[in-house]
Amino acid sequence: MSESLRAFVNGKGTDVPPGGTVLDAVQSVDAEAADAVRNGTRVIVDSRGLPVPNDTPVHGGYVMRVVSARQARSAED
Repeated sequence: MSESLRAFVNGKGTDVPPGGTVLDAVQSVDAEAADAVRNGTRVIVDSRGLPVPNDTPVHGGYVMRVVSARQARSAED
């Protein structure tokens, strides 16, 4: 069994422990972006551009981006 899962945040690869969340992955790549997600000015979206909850479990190969909260709301409309 693997010690970590490979995920991609804004095109940067990172390793997340099994059971890690998308917010954990963002934190490992960019602490400032993770803080912005926590305070609601930015959100995490999946590879389709759809917002995902911060506690979404990461699986191997998960691709995500951090975008402005305003941009994510526009995509939902």
